[in-house]
Amino acid sequence: METRSRSFYILAAFFGLFVLFLYGPILTIGILSFQGPQGGLTFPMNGVSLYWFRDLFQEQAVGDIWGSFRRSFALGLMVMVTTVVVSVLGGLAFRKRFAGSGLLFYLAVTSLVIPSILVSLGVGLIFNQLGLPVHWASSGFGSQLTWTLPFGLLIMFAIFNRFDKSYEEAARDLGATAWQTFAHVVLPIIAPSLLGVALFGFTLSYDEFARTLMTAGSYNTLPLEIFGMTTNVTTPVIFALGTLTTGFSLVVIGVFFLTVWLMARKKDRGSDAGKGMV
Repeated sequence: METRSRSFYILAAFFGLFVLFLYGPILTIGILSFQGPQGGLTFPMNGVSLYWFRDLFQEQAVGDIWGSFRRSFALGLMVMVTTVVVSVLGGLAFRKRFAGSGLLFYLAVTSLVIPSILVSLGVGLIFNQLGLPVHWASSGFGSQLTWTLPFGLLIMFAIFNRFDKSYEEAARDLGATAWQTFAHVVLPIIAPSLLGVALFGFTLSYDEFARTLMTAGSYNTLPLEIFGMTTNVTTPVIFALGTLTTGFSLVVIGVFFLTVWLMARKKDRGSDAGKGMV
């Protein structure tokens, strides 16, 4: 039996610590959210119940949990759709070199290295100077796009760099217009990648805190609401909220992965049917 080298155990221990630090806090919050009615914010637990989950659906003395959730969900959808559309258009535009393309590329991705709080502060100041209302659906929306668009663009650049142009040439040879080529050839091929961009856009927006801090206006998004609750809520209801929002995020990710799997399966069936006809 081949023995493992010392480096294997070192890397395995490092990976174990990484998983512990990554998922340990989530697991801890999940466990504490099932405290009994007299439970506190720390271990040991005082009973086991669903009391604090039920309390979430009662009228809260502080905060606007469900209003902030609806705002974060709506903002996430807005950011997701915009990120997908602009990323696809940008990916198509950068397939050919044009004047200023290098400068435009670096301007697009520069926001990734700028501290998020500075972006939030700058966007908020610009809206104030222009006399525009600071609101989660306007300034907050623009601020979050500076975070999601660079990721979407980088993904689409990588996809189109590997894209086989012979498919488009074959479609044009058969008389397809530019729009028909895109809709019936390019789009189905890149569709799984678009779902990945959509997932990035939604999840990055849904839990974004720093870039929304100075741009949400009078109405908090969910991350801001949870942060506010940490200063005045002293019951496990905040843990129950964290457990529910984490579960919601996992459901969203699961739906995206299921969609990609169904699309890949449909594509494989189409390929098998085509081979059978031949």
